[in-house]
Amino acid sequence: MMDTMTQPAPYPRTDDALIALRRILRATEQYERELAQSARLTPAKLRVLQILAAAEGQRATPTTLAGRMGVSQATVTALVDQLNKLGLTSRERSVTDRRQLHVILTEGGAQALRDAPDALQQHFVKGFQSMQDWEQSMLVAALERVAAMLNAQGIDASPVLTLGEISRPRG
Repeated sequence: MMDTMTQPAPYPRTDDALIALRRILRATEQYERELAQSARLTPAKLRVLQILAAAEGQRATPTTLAGRMGVSQATVTALVDQLNKLGLTSRERSVTDRRQLHVILTEGGAQALRDAPDALQQHFVKGFQSMQDWEQSMLVAALERVAAMLNAQGIDASPVLTLGEISRPRG
């Protein structure tokens, strides 16, 4: 007869997995608070600024921003509206095509980027890129499986680590 004190817990790996998920969520929450305090930004707004900073002339169309972020144009419009109110971006009509609008990084936006803490996803990207190809494949497969287990495979999400707005894909 086995002693009850020596029996393993019924689901120790389940608890370990849930603890790991909670740590990921808490790291994301902590980063969002840090970013909000230091730069008055959300991760999604920071990503808009990063894309603009890397773009030629530090400008891009809303369509380009939406495509790069993997979100709808309506989401980008709302983000840019908020960034404009903060003085971090501005809008300007294209000189060559008056129908086209450009979002432009302002000096205030460039300063906000300099002041912002390192993005959480940058830490992830560095660690992920240092992994062997087979390790990357296994991790992606495991994360996709976790998303499926949480019934999250149909959720539209950009490659920005945030707890903020996400929406279901259209269609």
